[in-house]
Amino acid sequence: MATTEHPPSRLRGWMLQGLSDMGKRGGLTGPHAEPEPPHQGQRWWRVMCLTGVDYFSTLGYQPGIAALAAGLLSPLATIVLIVVTLAGALPVYRRVAQESPHGQGSIAMLERLLSFWKGKLFVLTLLGFAATDFLITITLSAADASTHLVENPHLTSTLGGHQMLITLILVALLGAVFLKGFLEAMGVAVALVGIYLALNVVVVITGLWHVLTAEHVVTDWADALTVQHGNVFVMIGVALIVFPKLALGLSGFETGVAVMPHVQGDDGDTEERPAGRIRDTKKLLTTAAVIMSCFLITTSFITTLLIPAAEFKPGGRANGRALAFLAHEYLGNTFGTVYDVSTIAILWFAGASAMAGLLNLMPRYLPRYGMAPHWARAVRPMVIVFILIAFLVTWLFDANVDKQGGAYATGVLVLISSAAIAVTIAARKAGQRGWTIGFGVISAVFLYTTVANVIERPDGVKIGACFIAGIMLVSLLSRLARSFELRVTSVAMDPMAERFVRDMASRKIRFIANEPDNRDRAEYRDKIEQIRTDNDMPEQEDFVFVEVTVGDPSEFETCLTVRGEVLHNRYRVLTVESSSIPNGLAALLLHVRDLTGRTPHIFFEWTEGNPFANFLRFFLFGQGEVAPVTREVLREAEPDRARRPRVHTG
Repeated sequence: MATTEHPPSRLRGWMLQGLSDMGKRGGLTGPHAEPEPPHQGQRWWRVMCLTGVDYFSTLGYQPGIAALAAGLLSPLATIVLIVVTLAGALPVYRRVAQESPHGQGSIAMLERLLSFWKGKLFVLTLLGFAATDFLITITLSAADASTHLVENPHLTSTLGGHQMLITLILVALLGAVFLKGFLEAMGVAVALVGIYLALNVVVVITGLWHVLTAEHVVTDWADALTVQHGNVFVMIGVALIVFPKLALGLSGFETGVAVMPHVQGDDGDTEERPAGRIRDTKKLLTTAAVIMSCFLITTSFITTLLIPAAEFKPGGRANGRALAFLAHEYLGNTFGTVYDVSTIAILWFAGASAMAGLLNLMPRYLPRYGMAPHWARAVRPMVIVFILIAFLVTWLFDANVDKQGGAYATGVLVLISSAAIAVTIAARKAGQRGWTIGFGVISAVFLYTTVANVIERPDGVKIGACFIAGIMLVSLLSRLARSFELRVTSVAMDPMAERFVRDMASRKIRFIANEPDNRDRAEYRDKIEQIRTDNDMPEQEDFVFVEVTVGDPSEFETCLTVRGEVLHNRYRVLTVESSSIPNGLAALLLHVRDLTGRTPHIFFEWTEGNPFANFLRFFLFGQGEVAPVTREVLREAEPDRARRPRVHTG
């Protein structure tokens, strides 16, 4: 008797809303509780505002970090950073958008280069650094928002000493927005970016005016540079060495590609050729990079020249809030408070683009690898998981911006370096020699930047390693827990295979599972004799052989194509390719049962060897002790024993 399915509770239904659609081919796995119809989305400049709350919000702390890292050379080091941004990162990610228009990014490009388990482990490693980048974006931005709040002259006495609590509240509020719905986040992002950039224009113009009207400021800076470094060539050399410390200014590109599925594109776009989406995403990336470059150089210049060096250090009034310091200093506390409110809002909401990136990236890989539970395809449970991890990271780093900078930069640089390598390989495969050389040079620059940053701040790699280890462990346990799931998404039979099944449907359906060796007449004759002897069956019984060939055993879900053939003018054979022999056999048996309405039987011989070793062979390579595993897969897929295909072993 079939088991009765109880209707899900309202809470469970709300949490898993959109799950069934996300599991389908072509279904969206990004941050939509209700997936939109294909090619409906937002105008590119609106999506730019979503990624911009991450990218542009770094102005809240980037000038201060640059001043601490490079000192008086901060403007020169920032120029190097801008050159690397416009001549390096921007061309790389424009190519990534072209090669991976569905938001998978460079990780998907590199995944295609490696197969089997080494490809999966490589992707999991990159996902670890992506998680580092996106999650630290959430926690660092919230921590800096709380810094601006606590350091505001009107609130210092009230909120002083409560930065940790404020940061946790901001992270929790961000999670609440995503539990409510993604499109609300898009609308908020547009308003925040517009207001924040407008206020920064006022601060920059005011700062430049004070620099130009106080001539001694520029001469004092130039004299100090000459005293410290001697000549221009030494200054340029030192700027090249220290610019990796400013790598936070490169954030935003990976997020820009991750949220690419939300770009509207053209009416004529298709899933295979979304030309309009690619074109508009390139506009998005270019516009964001140019805007940010203008702000980076101007803010670095005015903060270095107008703020005393001591104020940038921990405990100083400009630490983590250099532009806010100038807003209060030169435009008064009223404007400064308005600027603080805007900065706090965009820094808090910077986590929105990072969250969108996580929700778009993780469900594309882990559930497909069988390395996450089914609910990981749904948005709301993943939001809760990410917010809880963000709470832990905030607590571990004591809600301190400077302590998280190394981890953030490491995550950003590893992803950009992998993207540069991916597009270099793509250009080489396309036979584009000029682009191959150009991207190769860019890859070398980013690899140098990554290594220099790791040597300077090894804590970033340590934190990334923790995320990687966590993802690996959870993925392994999830794969183990789901080992006996029916992992076949569809079964298709060619005309000959369908003919075999129709012919058997008029009598008992009996299959023999055979591991193909020479596939000669003797192999099939001896196999039939063995099965008849082991199961004490008469000679007139009719059989069809089933042979499963293992493709990529690291793949979790697969589609089956069943082909029929007659060998040696006598033996009927169904051939199947699957990532796992037991899953392929179980799926075929259930399909035949549903097609004919009759219960199929399948006959095995016992596999020699240690049961534990055979289970590991099944887990890693899709083979091993086939008979009992096939039976277990069938038991989980069909709880009704009366309808379950029969497994015989002798």
